[in-house]
Amino acid sequence: MRGFSLVLVTPSEQEPRWLDEGEMRAWRTYVNGSSMLMDRLHRELQDTHGVSLADYEILVRLSEQPNHRMRMTQLAEDVASSKSRVSHQVARMEKAGLVLRRECTEDGRGVLAELTPKGMAQLVEAAPTHLRGVRAHIVDLLSPEEGEVLAKVFDRVMTHLRESNG
Repeated sequence: MRGFSLVLVTPSEQEPRWLDEGEMRAWRTYVNGSSMLMDRLHRELQDTHGVSLADYEILVRLSEQPNHRMRMTQLAEDVASSKSRVSHQVARMEKAGLVLRRECTEDGRGVLAELTPKGMAQLVEAAPTHLRGVRAHIVDLLSPEEGEVLAKVFDRVMTHLRESNG
């Protein structure tokens, strides 16, 4: 046939690469375990201090920055969330007096999130609860070698996902 090109597709390209039993076990235990862990850490913070795990993460990230402030775009990247989700979250936190939003004076285009004294006090109060939970529910369950493997695996996953985003 003139002007017609036939692309041959092999059966392996048509079918998905199904997970074998070990891969499925690893995937499902990761999904369930990480979900249960995040839920527990959230509940402990919420029940004890009235702060969500997501809000706590923002307080931590801001506390680690010079002058306790950072660009909203960088904050979204650091907490692995969308810009719009972080914007809504910071707006809620601003109403609660935990953070402020300010224009970036360096270029006038960006928006900065800044930790308030009330936000810092909330962080200082909640940090021991979070630390106890992180230790009890994961860190102290792992050997140092397992902790290192976990860190290497997720560094690789995060690098892959960041690079495949553009």
